[in-house]
Amino acid sequence: MRFVLLLILIVTSRGSNASDIEAAPSSKPNIIVILADDLGWNDVGFHGGNQIPTPNIDALAFNGLILNNHYVPALCTPSRAAFLTGKHPVHTGMQHLVLLENEPRGLPLSERLMPEYLRDEGYVTRAIGKWHLGFFKNEYLPTNRGFDSHYGYWNGYQDYYSHETQATFESLRGYDMHRDLNTDWSSVGEYSTRVFTREAVRQIRDHDTKKPLFMYMAHLAPHTGNPDTPFQAPNETLARFAYIGDPDRRMYAAMVTELDDSVGEIIQALRKRSMLSNSIVLFLSDNGAPTYGIHSNRGSNWPLRGMKQSPWEGGVRGVAAMWAPWLNQTRRVATQLMHMTDWLPTLISAAGLDPSVLRDKGLDGYDLWPALNLNTTSPRNEVLHNIDEVDQYAALTKGDWKYITGTTQNGRVDSWYGESSRGYSDPDYDASVVLKSKAGSAISSISAPRPRLSAIEVMEIREQAEIKCEKRPSGAANFRCNPLVSPCLFNIMADPCELVDLSAVRPLVAMSLSQALERWRRTAVPAANVPVDSAGNPKFYNNTWVPWMDVQRQIINAPSNVPDLTTLAAILGGVSVGLLALAAVITKMYLDRKKCDKN
Repeated sequence: MRFVLLLILIVTSRGSNASDIEAAPSSKPNIIVILADDLGWNDVGFHGGNQIPTPNIDALAFNGLILNNHYVPALCTPSRAAFLTGKHPVHTGMQHLVLLENEPRGLPLSERLMPEYLRDEGYVTRAIGKWHLGFFKNEYLPTNRGFDSHYGYWNGYQDYYSHETQATFESLRGYDMHRDLNTDWSSVGEYSTRVFTREAVRQIRDHDTKKPLFMYMAHLAPHTGNPDTPFQAPNETLARFAYIGDPDRRMYAAMVTELDDSVGEIIQALRKRSMLSNSIVLFLSDNGAPTYGIHSNRGSNWPLRGMKQSPWEGGVRGVAAMWAPWLNQTRRVATQLMHMTDWLPTLISAAGLDPSVLRDKGLDGYDLWPALNLNTTSPRNEVLHNIDEVDQYAALTKGDWKYITGTTQNGRVDSWYGESSRGYSDPDYDASVVLKSKAGSAISSISAPRPRLSAIEVMEIREQAEIKCEKRPSGAANFRCNPLVSPCLFNIMADPCELVDLSAVRPLVAMSLSQALERWRRTAVPAANVPVDSAGNPKFYNNTWVPWMDVQRQIINAPSNVPDLTTLAAILGGVSVGLLALAAVITKMYLDRKKCDKN
């Protein structure tokens, strides 16, 4: 599930335009995060695909940094936990699968989250969209974890129009759209991506620019909706992709387009408030796309191997790009090794905040801000992808090498999937559309004194960002890898598509990475998953998802003369019927009186 994340940090430049609404900006940078859900590596234009144009996301990437060595956990809940805590999921118990809808657990309350650090530094903290880090009790909700406000849903996905969430493995179903702690019905029938975009634009419009803003924008798109209607997009957007033969892939393209439009709207809104010139922008996904299987969205991680929920590059190498007007080295492909846990210390550093606030917090993340800003070597040399003792697999990258032992879903997602998006029926890439997009226009308006990005630069950077893999060498059958039988070893720098297993010819390297895994294993905590709780069924709570353990406690602790929920519902129903009857009597009396007056 997923994290594509668009991160906008708003920093020290003071440029403005007469057409803007004048504002006195904060001395601290604003930080806006936009996270895409289940976006495929190959489904953004800046990685070389032509099938789905993403001009706004591309404008952000080409003007800033394309983070081509950015690694993420392979699933939604672990990825979001890593981003917000700066700790690897194996150290928070979030490493196995995702939170189920009525599973009574969440991101441990002992963990301090990014918005808590930032709020202590004077930031206004806003969360929009997906949470998926626990809601069985109120204390796990966003507004009790450092966010001043939250508008969105608590589960892992929802119907794009009804905003109901159907449980993944059960027949439970309930409404899931909330403003802070309260159910919000105002957007029923409206498309989720547009609803969240409108909320983000409103928050930016109404923001007091004397204070720094942290906005965590976690989109639903392009995750599928409920299992009964997984693919949903507005008809006018869908009509733009008649050239895509697969109807599901066509719908996915429309969902990605709505996401791209959202990026443009948000960046334009920042520009109008004179906030963009004080901004860093980072866009990324929570994990790779699930091309097939559960919650399949037909996304493409081509040419990478594997998909969401797998230890292969297609599951763990995430789409990411960052922009800021004061970055010293931009318009390039950044190859620094980076992990989702690095964003907490990196953003604290980028914002110019005191790094001592993170001291002795046990973080796994590194501060990559100096390396990204000055294009120097990453302080990170190793990435643990996961250790899952339940599914019995683990994977780690160290230096040029990647080691995998065991795998997920009994090896069913271990191959290469998805469209190349470079077919004869796909449109040619048009750099001018990128430059003229809402994001491109907004960014170029504040890029002085540097020359504006050109179409030639766009095509040159795009060529550098595309991963190209050699064809499988002759005799490659000898290099086939089955991690269920024995561990696999790849030179991931030379072979990012994981074609050739070198474990037999480089046994000492394999041993070294195996030992590195064991060091991580010694500090890992058990996965915190627990059985689902039937009391969380929305049918007990007016068919809405609620923090059911708190609701139950309120009922249990209520005075004996307070009716239970069933009785209360009956009373309210009776009152409603009574009021309707009374209204009918009053109406009849009024009409009779008018009739008498006429006569």
